[in-house]
Amino acid sequence: MAPIQLIKNTPLQDMKRLKPLLKTLLMLGLVILLSFGPGDDALAARSGGRMGGGSFRAPSRSLPSRSAPAARPGGYGYGGGFGFPFLIPFFGFGGGFGGLFTLLIGFTILNFVINAFRKNGFGASDDQMADPTVTVAQVQVGLLAEAQELKADLAELARAADTGTSSGRAQLLQSTGLALLRHPDYWVYGATRNQSTALSAAESQFNQLALTERSKFTAETLSNVDRQLQQLELKAKEKADSLAQEVRAEVGEYLVVTLIVGVEGKLELPKVNDTTSLKQAVQQISGVGGDRLLAVEILWTPQAAEDTLTTEDILAYYPDLNLI
Repeated sequence: MAPIQLIKNTPLQDMKRLKPLLKTLLMLGLVILLSFGPGDDALAARSGGRMGGGSFRAPSRSLPSRSAPAARPGGYGYGGGFGFPFLIPFFGFGGGFGGLFTLLIGFTILNFVINAFRKNGFGASDDQMADPTVTVAQVQVGLLAEAQELKADLAELARAADTGTSSGRAQLLQSTGLALLRHPDYWVYGATRNQSTALSAAESQFNQLALTERSKFTAETLSNVDRQLQQLELKAKEKADSLAQEVRAEVGEYLVVTLIVGVEGKLELPKVNDTTSLKQAVQQISGVGGDRLLAVEILWTPQAAEDTLTTEDILAYYPDLNLI
């Protein structure tokens, strides 16, 4: 039997075998570096845009006076000259019997008027009028980053919108919804949430939703809230090498737009599980009129041209988004 000869690999052959492993380790290390690197790194930055405004105040409505009617000589005057004795000749009664009968008829008419006011919403208690029902609702849309036209539209709206009036904010909300509806081919993710509560608690819920979304940004590079326009220019760093560009291409790029509103009354949004339900949600939230819209917050990321939102970012910061 011939002896077995051991073939010893040359250093060059060893390097060729280790090259795929080294490349894999390098790619993995770069992904980790991009994900957990310094916050001022342009590749790791998540710049954001923000616009909106408003306040949570109880709506002012004129209520019927609750003061007692002024007494009139010779009768039970109520309001502007509608006295009960006026009914006496109308029904053909006179004397003391007419006064008693007229009083009963007057109470009947008064009860009818009060019930009519209640049916039309004028009979609400002071507590109900001071603390009405408000819905805090949110719609999020995740799009492919190829929707650069939408990104440009949002930046233009932020620079030109009148966020200091209710009509201007309603117009801004409608224009944002319209811009989203014009790019359904780029929709990838979507989610909604809404909760009805008292006006006294609505502002806190609204602020919590807005702050949660804003905390996902490393910088707000464009903001227009209550007519306060602010812009911040980020200095983009050069890419480390071509391998960094390759990694970015593999993980993908996205754009996330968030609409948050505080609306007087009820607003029921559908649960998003496909493009149709997401379209319905965008239409509903962007169609709220200025007479009901108390506050609005519109946010999007990334805003700066140098930034990218990766698949890892979507999974880490937007876990509630549903794939559609």
